[in-house]
Amino acid sequence: MIDEISEHNALFTAWRRDIHQHPELGFEEQRTAKLVADRLTEWGFDEVHTGIATTGVVGVLRGKTPSSRTIGLRADMDALAMTENNQFGHASLTPGKMHGCGHDGHTTMLLAAAWYLARHRDFSGTVHFIFQPAEEGLGGAKVMVDEGLFDRFPCDRIYGIHNMPGIPQGEFWLRDGALLASSDRFTIDIHGKGGHAAMPQHVIDPMLIVSAIISGAQSIVSRNTSPLDAAVLSFTDLHAGSGTFNVIPDNATMMGCIRSFNDTVREHAIQRLKQLVESTAAAYGATATLAFRPGSYPATVNDSHAAQLAADVARDVVGDAKVNTNCLPVSGSEDFSFMLQAIPGCYVFLGNGLEGETGGVSVHNPSYDFNDSIIPAGASYFVQLIKRELPAH
Repeated sequence: MIDEISEHNALFTAWRRDIHQHPELGFEEQRTAKLVADRLTEWGFDEVHTGIATTGVVGVLRGKTPSSRTIGLRADMDALAMTENNQFGHASLTPGKMHGCGHDGHTTMLLAAAWYLARHRDFSGTVHFIFQPAEEGLGGAKVMVDEGLFDRFPCDRIYGIHNMPGIPQGEFWLRDGALLASSDRFTIDIHGKGGHAAMPQHVIDPMLIVSAIISGAQSIVSRNTSPLDAAVLSFTDLHAGSGTFNVIPDNATMMGCIRSFNDTVREHAIQRLKQLVESTAAAYGATATLAFRPGSYPATVNDSHAAQLAADVARDVVGDAKVNTNCLPVSGSEDFSFMLQAIPGCYVFLGNGLEGETGGVSVHNPSYDFNDSIIPAGASYFVQLIKRELPAH
């Protein structure tokens, strides 16, 4: 842990709580982006670029000695569309918006690292500090990559952190390979023929088709996916009818998601669901369409070399006993995956606290809050990564 960072944690905590009070949704992070850009400029960054993927910011910091090597560090900035339950002094001032996933903390940890490295440029090469918008379901990382992020700001490797309630405070957990699952969100629209519920012979009942699709889809995981692989297929929403007891509706709409840790499994599950939906509807004389919605993310897969280096750095920061390099993958998803598809790198979890303790409330919960005590660990990790990746000559 870097003493100078730990000694200034009250300052960093104030930044984090200010961001928490003023949450902004994806592609709306105007205030947060300005706060980031203003501080990077104030600290004498060589370049500060704004307006990337609408509200993204990239700060360019060059070391004391030149080198062609470049490293990217990334944090996400957006909040969730939910109302906060907390009553503490830094609670959200905007009803219906809340930093319920800790992106305020992620932004602050990267800012703290930027603050330190701007004061101590004892590295060789260039660091790109990437402050990303719209991680929560809008794929801001993909938008940045599609807009040429790594053409404008090339990176040899890229690193990111996500806080994780349920992991002891200040511990780093990671693994080589898939850390987080892919997520593919779908909608199924079924078109039948409605009529009187007492005369089913005259209708094509979409409700019957719904039940057949839900039942049949479970075989995609249980019978079409190897027991050695993992996939989850969940139906999460169903709408049909108009609140009556005796009318069979014309149409029904279903929603859900598919998650996996392997691209081959992912593509096979998608194709099998498409076949199942169309053939089941046809068997009943109906039609059905399967559409995948924005917000589909690939699996977050760590590069072997980057994961090893990240683990070594984490051990330097918090000690060997507080680093788990073989944690189980998590079935949640992250759009940092798009950056890892373009550039090798590593994503790690940083413990926010255990259940029942400070920082132990789950993310996406209205009572969640980021644990400010872990800011020095995250910021020190970023700084030590740069010292390891870009050693001064």
